[in-house]
Amino acid sequence: MKCRICNHSDLKEFLSLGKSPLANSFLSKENLEKEEPEYPLELTFCTDCKLVQLTYVVSPELMFRNYLYVSSTSDTFKIHFTNMAEKISKDFNLNEKSLAVDIGSNDGLLLNGFKKCGLKTIGVEPATNLAKLAEQNGVETINDFFNGSTVKNIIENKGHADVVTANNVFAHVDNILEFTKNVGSLLKRDGIFVVEVQYLVDMINKMTFDNIYHEHLSYFTLTSLSTFFKRHDMEVFDAQRVDSHGGSLRVFIKKSEGKFDVNPAVNQILMHEKKIGVEDFKLYQKFADKVYGVKQKLTDKIGAIKIEGKKIAGYGAPAKSTTLLNFCRIGKDHLDYIIDENKLKQGLFSPGTHIQIVGPKILDIKKPDYILILAWNFAEEILKKTKKYADSNVKFIIPLPEPLII
Repeated sequence: MKCRICNHSDLKEFLSLGKSPLANSFLSKENLEKEEPEYPLELTFCTDCKLVQLTYVVSPELMFRNYLYVSSTSDTFKIHFTNMAEKISKDFNLNEKSLAVDIGSNDGLLLNGFKKCGLKTIGVEPATNLAKLAEQNGVETINDFFNGSTVKNIIENKGHADVVTANNVFAHVDNILEFTKNVGSLLKRDGIFVVEVQYLVDMINKMTFDNIYHEHLSYFTLTSLSTFFKRHDMEVFDAQRVDSHGGSLRVFIKKSEGKFDVNPAVNQILMHEKKIGVEDFKLYQKFADKVYGVKQKLTDKIGAIKIEGKKIAGYGAPAKSTTLLNFCRIGKDHLDYIIDENKLKQGLFSPGTHIQIVGPKILDIKKPDYILILAWNFAEEILKKTKKYADSNVKFIIPLPEPLII
């Protein structure tokens, strides 16, 4: 295997989470008896460009043509993307003449924010179900992968873009070079490319290893991103740490001839990364050791609760829950059900572990003794919604960064 952004062949493996099904491959009852494909989840470190990446690439057609994650399900993300659209529009003086293109636009949540700021918008979304949902929400959407033909389509019909956004998409792309060239073709000379990725430094510090799944091919630091863009006639000119997904990095990129000055924040983050050792393989070896330790602690806690004869439910069925449950071998013998507010998932069963996904009303019928918060990045939101159950002696388990019972 060679590095997907620099083609270097010296890749060092440091973490194996075993084999796992695709994170969003929830099953209908009829499909429970069918053979379920599983793929390796192994991380490597490139000694040249310092990118952390998966060893195995699953076809995007399998992962993204029908997608069950809907951005608008979460109140937290509604606020996040509304604020993002307002801030970008204000900071870069975008107006009714400006075009915003969102890649992996989901149900159109971010583009709706740009529309409210007066911008022209168009989304690119490969999942047919989500593209239809976006259109119903009044957001014009191309139902396809982002490629040369979609770029040609947009330029011919809308013109070149003032801003292109890719939120939690850049890490999904195998051929990052082609993707970036297409973004460059789409952007105006002084256009900006805004990428939001889950931040590897936060994943290490907060032990959010459940963010490792097959959709996420790459795990970025600003060091690896800056190195990549510099090699391809683009430049990171600003970077901000944000709270989404347990810690993300929002990066602003311009063409090399673009007019924007580089914000001091870029160098500050790069210096911090150098200080903590993101270029040193030992950092990743230590992280792997901690991951195996957390797995042991969580399975011990769950096992002890079950020995007492107590009932446990899960709350939230995000993609990350597939990694956590399969890696820790937490199945239907441990969890009676998993609650999720996304109606597209209700009635289905979790990948690999085959635990039924149900709506929140079940808590009034089959109240558990413990709730394992699988969507831990929304723990505060979930705890507010379930306060009445906490008041009636239901306890909550937050699995990461260290298993905690509250």
